[in-house]
Amino acid sequence: MQARSALFDLYGDYLRARGSRAPVAALVRLLAPLEIAAPAVRTAVSRMVRQGWLHPLRLASGPGYLLTPKAARRLDEAATRVYRTGRGGWDGRFDMILLREPLARRDAVRLAYLGYGPLNELVWVAPRAPDEIEAVLTEAGAGFERFSASHTAGSPGALEIVGRAWDLDRIGQSYEDFVTSLRPVVKAVTPRSSDEEAYAARFRLVHAWRSFLFQDPQLPSALLPAGWPGVRAAAFFDKHATRLRPAADRYVERCLQSAVRGGRVGFSEP
Repeated sequence: MQARSALFDLYGDYLRARGSRAPVAALVRLLAPLEIAAPAVRTAVSRMVRQGWLHPLRLASGPGYLLTPKAARRLDEAATRVYRTGRGGWDGRFDMILLREPLARRDAVRLAYLGYGPLNELVWVAPRAPDEIEAVLTEAGAGFERFSASHTAGSPGALEIVGRAWDLDRIGQSYEDFVTSLRPVVKAVTPRSSDEEAYAARFRLVHAWRSFLFQDPQLPSALLPAGWPGVRAAAFFDKHATRLRPAADRYVERCLQSAVRGGRVGFSEP
């Protein structure tokens, strides 16, 4: 697990609801159970400041970092998708983007994150239209036309489009692999386990689940094959993320309180 990615998860899943800020000492303590060392945390924090995701501030306990508005919006959007609180139905129409030239790789990744799949380098489709798509394309400097389109062949035609834009076999296998690899991690946490153990297991569970934000466009059920593995994987995630949450929250609170009491601990601003 990379330190920068873990910091995004930490802020999104735990610190966003706690003022979106934390002392540096707490960040170090909270990533230690993930086997991420303090120097890696220091490097990742500095990089996130340069990229506009974190803002340094002085807390009563010493130096700390606050989410920038840009980061807070991105993490709130991700949380909506991770916990599936904003999913709706489907009106039978695709949002279609026609580009004048291919996107750079980083911009293509951003479109995939928003739920778009490529029919070719110049044509991208999504089952629903995210509010920020035009801002993302404009920021990328992309020339484009945008359409709302339904297939004249109805559902069979729509399914063919889905098969061209996304590799559902690969995505389905990824969901099965997720359950297989994470089951022993979460099952190892029992009522006799420590809060730290529950926190580490839940962190790994959520971290792995977030990877589907870049893989799965969250297609409506009408466009998914029968027995879609993502349904079982979501039930598995919900069950264990909920089960482990109380102990994980206790561990986070203890680390935050300990950092406040301890002040600045072994960390210097680069």
